[in-house]
Amino acid sequence: MNIVDGLLNSYANFVRIAWDRSVAGPQRVWMVVYPPDQERRLRMRVGDFEVATLDAKHSWRLVDITDSFGHWLGAHDYRDSYFEEPADITPALEEFAESLADEVRGYLTADNVDDNTVVALIGVGALFGLGRASRLIEAINNDIRGRLVVFFPGEVEGTNYRLLGARDGWNYLAVPITATEG
Repeated sequence: MNIVDGLLNSYANFVRIAWDRSVAGPQRVWMVVYPPDQERRLRMRVGDFEVATLDAKHSWRLVDITDSFGHWLGAHDYRDSYFEEPADITPALEEFAESLADEVRGYLTADNVDDNTVVALIGVGALFGLGRASRLIEAINNDIRGRLVVFFPGEVEGTNYRLLGARDGWNYLAVPITATEG
């Protein structure tokens, strides 16, 4: 079995388990953790994760933030000056982080999302060098109604997550889902 098949199997088993509706926001986050070199394979199979969710009688919403930075920068008043002097964008990355949290929060709190919905977040690898996945998740975890599934290209050791295997990771209460789980 390849890594993506293992992830899908683990996820399908996990999504069928009865959900405890009383857990706090940080505990409603599921991290589907995979090696970064599996990103394209996982993206090709993301529809299978949707099918597994629907088979478990939950609804599904996919949010792709891969292009969020490009859209934010393209609409920014100072975009031309940032292209001329890329180092000048550093202070504005705080504004991007807030904008991204608002974007994802909009999906989490949409009218078609309830406590039986899986909101799946893909594209967090695109945050590398621009922001932190941990900061995004912490900013939105109180807005999760059902479950937030984060497709996470990186590694997990216990409760310590490392995006793209770089930087020291962060300790988080999310539930890890890996290819090796039964």
